[in-house]
Amino acid sequence: MENHIRHRTVLITGASSGFGRQLALDLVDYEVDLILAARSLDRLETLKQELQERTRRDVEIHALDVRDRQAVETVLADILTRRPVHILINNAGLALGLDPVDRGNPDHWDTMIDTNLKGLLYVSRPVIARMRKLDSAHVVNIGSMAGRMPYPGGNAYCASKAAVHALGEAMNADLLGTNVKVSTIAPGAADTNFSPTRFEGDEEKSRAVYEGYQPLRAADVSRAILCVINTPPHVNIQYLDIMPTAQRNPYLLHRDS
Repeated sequence: MENHIRHRTVLITGASSGFGRQLALDLVDYEVDLILAARSLDRLETLKQELQERTRRDVEIHALDVRDRQAVETVLADILTRRPVHILINNAGLALGLDPVDRGNPDHWDTMIDTNLKGLLYVSRPVIARMRKLDSAHVVNIGSMAGRMPYPGGNAYCASKAAVHALGEAMNADLLGTNVKVSTIAPGAADTNFSPTRFEGDEEKSRAVYEGYQPLRAADVSRAILCVINTPPHVNIQYLDIMPTAQRNPYLLHRDS
C-alpha cells in the first residue's frame, strides 16, 4: 500500500492509553514524526521509550490536560513555532457515570464537556490556523456511536459526542477551499480503558460491558484511522462508523447465551 503520510508530523491527544496509544505504535510503520500529548507523563515516557526502540523518527511528548486552555495555548505555541502539524488526532475524551439525567453528577458533566468538546476546540484552533498554509493536512476527531444514537444514562456523554460530530461537519464547511481534510471516526463498543474510567475503577461493572461478545479492540480502531489518514490529498473520508459485528447500534447487541 502506498504511504501518503511519510515524513509528516502527527499530533495525538489522549496518547497514553487506548486508541491513541495504539495508533502511535501503529504509525511507526508509516515513518512519521510523532507528538504525543496526555495527562500522564509517566505513561508517555514509557510509550516514548517503546517507540524509540522501533523508529528513528522524532517522538516528542507533552504532559497536557486539554481542559486547560492556557496550557494548551502555551504548549501548542511552542510546538508550532518549531514545526508544522500535518495530522491532528483529537482523541482525548472520556465518559463518567451512567445515571439518568436527573441523578447525574454535574461535576462529571463538566469534565466530559470540557474534555470531549471544549478541549477539542482548544487544540484544534491554533493547529488548524497553521494547517491552512500546508499543501495537505488532516484533522481526525474521535466521536462515538453514542453521538449518533443516545442511550439511557448516556445523556451528557452522548451530547458531547453529538457535538463532536456536528463540529466535524462545521470544520469541513469552514475549511472549504483549503487543503485541510476533516474526518470523524465513530466507534461502537470497544474494550479499552473506556469502561473502567466511566465506572471509576469498578472492575465488575467494566467487565460486564464486554461479556458475551467480541468488542472492538484498540487495534481495530487504530487500523480504521490509518485507512482514513493514509489517503491521497484529494480524498477526504469525512465520516466512518466502526462497530463490532455483534453490535449494530447502541440498542442492538447480540451476546452469546
